[in-house]
Amino acid sequence: MSKRDYYEVLEVGKSATIDEIKSAYRILAKKYHPDLNPDDKEAESKFKEATEAYEVLSDEEKRKRYDTYGHSAFSTEDFSGFGGFGGFGGFGIDFDDLFGDLFGGGSQSRRRNVPRKGRDVSGVLDLDFKEAVFGVEKELKYKNRTECNDCKGTGAENGTEIETCPICKGSGYVTQTQSTLFGQFASKTACRNCQGTGKVIKKACSTCKGQGIIENEKTIKIRVPAGVNDDTIIQMGGLGDSGINGGPPGDLLVHLRIKKDENIKREGFNLYRDIKISFPQACLGAEIEVETLDSVESYSIPKGTQSETIFKLKGKGVPILKREGRGDFFFKVRVDVPEKLTDRQKELLREFAEEENQTVKESKKGFFDKAKDFIEGLGD
Repeated sequence: MSKRDYYEVLEVGKSATIDEIKSAYRILAKKYHPDLNPDDKEAESKFKEATEAYEVLSDEEKRKRYDTYGHSAFSTEDFSGFGGFGGFGGFGIDFDDLFGDLFGGGSQSRRRNVPRKGRDVSGVLDLDFKEAVFGVEKELKYKNRTECNDCKGTGAENGTEIETCPICKGSGYVTQTQSTLFGQFASKTACRNCQGTGKVIKKACSTCKGQGIIENEKTIKIRVPAGVNDDTIIQMGGLGDSGINGGPPGDLLVHLRIKKDENIKREGFNLYRDIKISFPQACLGAEIEVETLDSVESYSIPKGTQSETIFKLKGKGVPILKREGRGDFFFKVRVDVPEKLTDRQKELLREFAEEENQTVKESKKGFFDKAKDFIEGLGD
């Protein structure tokens, strides 16, 4: 089986810089490393292929030879195997430099005491439809984890000692050797005895049980601005978990969940609803009252209005978020057809139909109507 082009293997162009080649290889090495893909033959093969390509393209002299002569510039002995983590036999690659942090190695120990931002926490705030439109101030209960005040985050009872871990000698990691098809890999992992801290607590803090942190339940007032949408996230800085090693605290992410209104719908900053009008109102026109979210407005319906006609009340919609002004309020009229009519109403409608040369269904006479006609017939 012929070898693939080294540039193709690393997914870079022929003009790629050394940094671009290194970055591409780092991604592939993390993806296919045998320690992360146990018993996966295909991953092992891809890892070896990527490593071989990197060995050549990262070396200026070897890259020139490859660009000139291709794969024929190297013998198979040049890539005969791996000699261990950090120096892979024929592959002279410093894996600690490339991705030692992947295995909890040297870079982990260097970063162990680096200040890091605390974890973000989240909560859900339920809003009524009207509250979301016009804004509201509401309380939210949420939980976060902060440094224990009694032990100042050390996890140790006041007055007790914190010792150097006897397993890792304070480094925070241990070295493990694993055999693979390509030889032995020496990987560095966090020390389980001290959880990577390099320190061991003799007596745990009674308040936080040696964790150095405590869980709190808090209540905060949140001012929700007018015009927010469903699923909007409000970020409250510094209200999350405490930072690590003196880092800043995380944030509180408030997810807004808005209830729907039975009659009014929202699209962007505009509002929509349906309103019923009678047949005479549609025919002759009328002054009607339209109920919006925050007012009752008068509107003149013109004569001859058809059902499904849409009218607009300008500036009666949703306040525009972080800007001045409001959207519009649209209402669709639906002509209400009565199910029951008086005899007089029926008569008038039939007369109207006759005027318009329209055919309507003949009414069925009831018992008393028929009796009346019979009696009147006897008198003739």
